[in-house]
Amino acid sequence: MNSNPETAVTVIGLGLMGQALASAFLRAGHPTTVWNRTASKADPLVAQGARLAPTIGDALKASSLTIICLTDYLAMHELLGANDIELHSTMLINLTSGDSTQAREAAQWAEQRGAHYLEGAIMAIPPTIGSAEAVILHSGPQSDFETHKSTLDALGTVTYLGADHGLASLYDVAGLAMMWSVLNAWLQGTALLRTAGVDAATYAPFAQQIATVVAEWLPGYAEQIDSGSFPAEVSALETDARAMAHLIEESEAVGVNAELPKLIKTMADRAIAAGHGGEQYPVLIEEFGKPRNH
Repeated sequence: MNSNPETAVTVIGLGLMGQALASAFLRAGHPTTVWNRTASKADPLVAQGARLAPTIGDALKASSLTIICLTDYLAMHELLGANDIELHSTMLINLTSGDSTQAREAAQWAEQRGAHYLEGAIMAIPPTIGSAEAVILHSGPQSDFETHKSTLDALGTVTYLGADHGLASLYDVAGLAMMWSVLNAWLQGTALLRTAGVDAATYAPFAQQIATVVAEWLPGYAEQIDSGSFPAEVSALETDARAMAHLIEESEAVGVNAELPKLIKTMADRAIAAGHGGEQYPVLIEEFGKPRNH
């Protein structure tokens, strides 16, 4: 990792992820100060060379860059919002999980206190922190990100998304949507094939092949969405809806749960009823892009 080891860093919050973040900074040679409500969680880090700050105020003063990795935003506001906490000119990078509204409100709150603030999202598990496999997303002022990127590089593959502080949280949940959708589709197919005695390991390579092919469609489909034009170059939505009906019928015939394909077909049927049956599948963005009234 390309990291400037002279930069001092503070890590507030020493759950499994916070401990992994602090360890990565220590391995990269950064003087690292840590603080946690339960001080004993810092023991392994102190053994690695970290300094345990007696108070959160001391932790903030120890470094110009502070990483926050807490349970939630409420905990962050509770800990950093006390009257005796000085945040002026501090660079806060919040890697606490939350939503985009919380991120934007936290940025405003921090800036009102005189702090610099970047929002972040960790797309990794603790054991991968410090390797290229760990992707850390950041959003907020680009100048702040560029100033501290060489230090943040100690954590993994750091990526800047844009000035909107909410982007890191939105990318995080968009990534989860992608992950769960791929896994759910694979589980649906696995359930179908198991009724014929085909095990998951046998089906998995075929599923991988299909997922790879579909992934290659995304840039072209993105162009259709961004232009608002959905010519049926491959197949029309009404054709896809007939295939969905076949999937539902087959699932029900062999005793497999059909709730997921039924949900998608319901959305497709609404789009067809709205006159989009002759257009290509990405036209469903109109259904995904609006709330459903119950």
